[in-house]
Parts: sequence; structure tokens; C-alpha cells
Amino acid sequence: MGRHGWNSGALRWRLTALLGVGVAALALIVTLINTLPGGGSTAGTSRDGDKVHGTPATPPDADRPEVGWGFTHTQYSADEGSDTATERVKGLLEKSPLPQDQAIMGWGADNPEPVKGRYDFGALDRRIDFMRTSGGTPVITLCCSPDWMKGGTSGVDNTDWSQASLETAPKPDHYADYAALAATVAKRYPDVTHFIVWNEFKGFWNNSKQRWNYEGYTELYNLVYKALKKVNPKIMVGGPYLVMDSVDPRDANASRTFKGSWGAMDQRIIDAFDYWNEHKAGADFVVVDGSSYTNDDELLPDEFGATDKLTAVSTWVRQQTHDLPLWWAEYYVEPADGNDDRKGWSEPHRVAVQATGMIAMAKGGATSGFYWNPEDEKGTGCAGCLWTPTDGSDGGRQLPMYDLVSRFDAAFGPGVRFETVSVAPDDVPNVRVLATDKSVLVVNTLDRQISAKVDGRTFDMTAYEVKWLTRRPT
Repeated sequence: MGRHGWNSGALRWRLTALLGVGVAALALIVTLINTLPGGGSTAGTSRDGDKVHGTPATPPDADRPEVGWGFTHTQYSADEGSDTATERVKGLLEKSPLPQDQAIMGWGADNPEPVKGRYDFGALDRRIDFMRTSGGTPVITLCCSPDWMKGGTSGVDNTDWSQASLETAPKPDHYADYAALAATVAKRYPDVTHFIVWNEFKGFWNNSKQRWNYEGYTELYNLVYKALKKVNPKIMVGGPYLVMDSVDPRDANASRTFKGSWGAMDQRIIDAFDYWNEHKAGADFVVVDGSSYTNDDELLPDEFGATDKLTAVSTWVRQQTHDLPLWWAEYYVEPADGNDDRKGWSEPHRVAVQATGMIAMAKGGATSGFYWNPEDEKGTGCAGCLWTPTDGSDGGRQLPMYDLVSRFDAAFGPGVRFETVSVAPDDVPNVRVLATDKSVLVVNTLDRQISAKVDGRTFDMTAYEVKWLTRRPT
């Protein structure tokens, strides 16, 4: 099935081997019937894309723009695999429901409209069903675009699943068609009331001007925003989902004013954000993504100190948008290798830096964030994953990153008030802390055991340990 991630060019619909001239003739007739003149094959599609699918649920945050800390479904997820394994993951999520995000095309979803007016929501239906049965608030990212909207060939067998194709934006004369598709999705899943418009400005780079085509993105955003609000005024919409890139302060594109020990913001990103912020039709929340490291994969001054960027960006975005609820659609603290894998650190190291990054976002005012879950299709291990692969009956088991994300959401979800707790002077350089009146999260940033004193309690911490404390009533 050609739906998983970038390298998924396998054709979905294949004619089986035909025996005899009569069967071949029948197949030809079927093909002709399922082909629109000049429009490509429509086999397996339907016209009723806006028909409500399944039984809508009642998400916990359906009426508020802040959804908390959850994860994004990627190429492989727990909607497929061994029934035992997928049920095990559902059990985890039912105990601690997390917001879940899914794109409408790619990252596990098929081409939703391979021919204009003809829809295929089978894979997206399955992901939405998983969200409904496992609890939590469903979020849909409106990316990417059917081929016929971006200059490609229409038809169920003609989807180009290459990265270059998926990272192509709709052509301006198809912006309205994309807004109509967004409205169709909203009608199909009426219990989804949170929508993110597009992903990382994919396809909106202006080569001639060497800057982002923020005018084009904002035009698309505004059309989608209005179309969704027409379906249901209670639907909440956010953007611009810009990658908040930082660079070496000496870089030609470095901001002269927005910088810190972690580097400097790319001025072209600031310009794009400012344009969207000034010209948007409206927004119920604001969405960004990014990494703690620079475009050159530099962790300045180190992997823990670099997360201060996430606080600085969060604070700045909240200021620019007059305190709109802030979402991080993606956040990365570990540079990827040439295959875009993040497997170079030990799991305790990885979880410790992730925890520090989440603390940094929360301190900057972010109230929602989505961990990009890098689940493998098969195997028993999975670096940085929330659970083990679900292909076998022993899969779907909780991993350390799931413990972090689920506990962080439970302790520091929307509406909590943070408090300052005491940290021994000798420990200040070595630990990161976030606290409320009920919980304290402490992270050891050193690759060795320490004895720490936080909130009046002394305790030992192993290398890179992430420790949760329950506060004592005062």
C-alpha cells in the first residue's frame, strides 16, 4: 500500500493475473468505467468523502485551544500489526490519554483525493479510529497535497510518494481546491476540532528571492481557515508551522537581535512569521516546530544548554501573537544522521535531553507539544520510540520515552501553575527542574551519579536520570 512516508511508491491497485481473453476484456471494461476522461483511475474511491465516518467520540479538549503534550503518528504506528500488540498500546493510552496528531497524506495516510472529487480515506479512517478508541484529543495536520493540485498526474495509481513530490505545495490556482479538501475532512470527522494548516512551509521556498514565500502560504492558510470555520465555527485552526531555524551568529542570515548562547535565529524565519502573524485571517493557536541545535547541527554550548533556545523561541512567539496558545508540532534535541535517524545516544541520555527540552518549552509558555514518534515497522528495539514495534504479539510495550511524555502531560498539562522550588547552589549547574504544587521533575544533566538537593529533599541520581517527586503538603 503506497502510503507510508516518503519511500512508498508501491502501487495500491494492481490487476491480478488474467486468465483468458474473456477475463482480460472484462478487466478492460472495468478499467474504462473507473477512469474519468483525462482524470486517471478512480478505482476504490468514492464521491462521498464528506460522509461522517464511524462513530464520533467526545475528546477531552474538544472546546479548548490547548490540548497538552502528546505525539504524532508517523510512517508506522499502532493502528496496524498484531492485534495483541496494538491492543497493548491502546491499553497504555487509555490509562493516560494523550493528544494525537495525524497528517492527511503521507506519514501513514494515503492520497485522500487522487482524482478531483473522488476520495480515498481508508488509511486515515483507520488512524482516526485508533485515536477514538485509545482516547485523547485528535488533531489533524492538513498536509500534504494530492498530485493534481501541484502539477502532477491524477489517478489512484499515479501518486508520487517521493520526498520531493510530498514537499511540493499546491499551485496557487488550486489553493481553493485544497481548502475544499480541508472542509471535506472536517465534515468526515466532526469530532476533530483542532487543525494545523500545512507542515514546515514545505514547497513555499522562493528560489529567486532566496526567502520563504510567506505570501503564498498565508493565502493558502486564510482560505483553509475560512473553509473550516464555515463547516463549524467551533473548529480551532493554527499555523504557521514554521521551522524555527537558528544559525551561527556569524551567519549572513543571522538575526542581529534575536540570539543567545544557543546561536541566532535565522532572520528569514522571523520575516516569514511576522508576515503570517500580520496578515492571517485568524488563529486559535500558533504552531511552530524546530530543534535546539543550529542548521549545522551544532549544540551550543552543549546538548542541555542548547535547549534554552526552546524557551527563547516560545517566549518570543507568545509575545508576537499576544499570548495565543503555543503548540510545538515537532521538537528535536538530538541531531540526525545521514538517514535522518537519531540513534547515536543511549536511551537515558536521549530521555534526559528530551525532558530538558520539554521543560524549556513549558518555561517559555508552550502548553501543547507533539513528540514525533519514530516507530519502526519490525523488531524488538526502537531508539527514541514510545513503544516497541507492533508487528509481533510481544510488541507494543512501553518504552522510557512514553513514560516521559505521558507523565509530563499528566503533571504539566494546560492550566497548571508552575512554582519555584529550592535547588542547592552546587546542584544548579547540574540539574534542570520544573515544578507545580503537586509534582517536581528533576533531570540530571551529567553522565555520572550525583547527590542532589531539590525542594528540601536530598537524593541520589544516576547518570542522566529523570526523577519525579511528589511534593509534600505545606
